[in-house]
Amino acid sequence: MTEISLEVNGRPTKLDLPDNTLLIHALRDHLRLTGAHLGCDTSQCGACTVHVDGKAVKSCAMLAVQADGCSVTTIEGLAKEGEPLHPMQQAFHDNHGLQCGFCTPGMVMVGLDIARRHGKPDPATVREELEGNLCRCTGYQNIIASIVEGASKMEGRP
Repeated sequence: MTEISLEVNGRPTKLDLPDNTLLIHALRDHLRLTGAHLGCDTSQCGACTVHVDGKAVKSCAMLAVQADGCSVTTIEGLAKEGEPLHPMQQAFHDNHGLQCGFCTPGMVMVGLDIARRHGKPDPATVREELEGNLCRCTGYQNIIASIVEGASKMEGRP
């Protein structure tokens, strides 16, 4: 067992975990933050994407101890209850960038990372950057439109 200290969605957190605990399991099983989904367990689908120190990470491929001392943001950390949705979340809502919703948290989080790295990306850039994030329900058009619109409305917001 190892004690780790994280900042999760802006809150200092300490966890005592077995060394082999994946970040996804620390978030879901120990902190009850179930927005990130475990889809493939092999880092192929991206449903488990969270941000670690501001960068998109597939949390099924990272040990929790590797995040010791880091800041972790999950989908739950984007908009607090009672607040308006984050512009990227709102864009997914407005453009119906989801169907079943299973991949949506990971898509939103990778969309934020795309916006961070590319500013206001065009659809071709988003399409290329989405490689490694899978959706089994849509044709991706609404997801791409959501990310393009969300990025355009972020105005320097993380």
